[in-house]
Amino acid sequence: MKKLALILGAVALFATSPLPAQPRGDEPVAVPRTIKQGIDFVYVDPQMSTVARRKQRPQNWLARVFNLDFGGRRNQPNPMFVELGRGLQQYQASWGRLPQVKIPAGAALKQGSAGKRVALLRTRLGLPAGGGYDQRLAQAVSGYQMVHGLGTPDGIAGKATIASLNRGASYYARRIAINMERAWRLPQTRTFDRYVIVDSGSAQAFLMDRDRVVDRMRIIVGSPKTKTPMMAVLMRNAKANPYWHVPPELVRSLTAKKVKEQGLSYFDDFHYEVLSDWSGNGRIIDPKTVNWRAIASGKQKPAIMVRQLPGPWNSMGEMKFEMPNDFGIYLHDTPTKEKFAGDRWISNGCVRLEDYRRFANWVFGRMPAVTSSREQIIPLPRPVPIYMTYLTVAPSGNGVVFRPDPYGFDALAMPQMFGGSVKIASVG
Repeated sequence: MKKLALILGAVALFATSPLPAQPRGDEPVAVPRTIKQGIDFVYVDPQMSTVARRKQRPQNWLARVFNLDFGGRRNQPNPMFVELGRGLQQYQASWGRLPQVKIPAGAALKQGSAGKRVALLRTRLGLPAGGGYDQRLAQAVSGYQMVHGLGTPDGIAGKATIASLNRGASYYARRIAINMERAWRLPQTRTFDRYVIVDSGSAQAFLMDRDRVVDRMRIIVGSPKTKTPMMAVLMRNAKANPYWHVPPELVRSLTAKKVKEQGLSYFDDFHYEVLSDWSGNGRIIDPKTVNWRAIASGKQKPAIMVRQLPGPWNSMGEMKFEMPNDFGIYLHDTPTKEKFAGDRWISNGCVRLEDYRRFANWVFGRMPAVTSSREQIIPLPRPVPIYMTYLTVAPSGNGVVFRPDPYGFDALAMPQMFGGSVKIASVG
């Protein structure tokens, strides 16, 4: 952590971004639509500015990757970058070498099919002419489907598989290069002893110790409508038994509406309390002293604070991990563990941890002592860098495996990195 110590020595240890002009509660702030986030971090903690940048000029990895040699460098690119670089080489040497012929649209092709489209499919996958849709072709299609993230590899060349083949190897090489660009912005080797990579592309968190993945866990991240942004931040503390502070807009659109529907018993039924203001020194007040009708109608701005008490009902779970940033993003426990078994792109932007105790043990070096049933702030022994990224390609033993692009960030990154076209580097 020598580099981090130097960074922290330059400014106050607990310096944070300026407080917002208006209270915003415990829900993320959407990334402005004017920001086309394909490859750049939207926020970098000021204390991380020497090891992470908000914007960088993209590299043309398609032209450079075959000449990359980091063996003599002390601080090499992040291991995820190096693995993707090797994956791109292997992809170009295998799938990239195949004839890039187009296959006309039509009915699904499977074993027993014959005709011109089958012949073109055989050519496209590098098989000799003749033989029709035999077992060998079915295996080649299945292998293609597995690498390119086309669902269950069934060996049937349906609409999605044909469309993917017709995109051509250059499209997929670009996607690898886009992911290399994101991985290039992760910390170089030997920058930190320990750090965390939060990948909203795979919905996983990677705990890194001396640039090795020592643990990983599933996470729940933002939905396609409320995306988890890419940023570089410092985690400074955790809150055990956290409150959930209702954002002022939700006080108007949710809380006041519920009071109208259910009456003041809503606060007791769902474990909320009302405070006089957001100053930090607000006093608890009786909800009946508030004009909820005026707040619901928009005639009165809610100056009061509404917060949900700690407990098994609280959406923050038992612990919240804080990392000040412009977008109100943080990591936290959740009471709904069953959600990890399904679609994990469902949050409002913050990150839910599959096992907060395992995570806390790692970032603190032990499970911190919790001495109160009320909210308790527990400073970390030293801040932990958190790199939030978005990877839709994973290295594999034989190259790479493509994943879905739930946020559409790859599509945004294509013109950022390549403009209208790009020449694919030769592997010959």
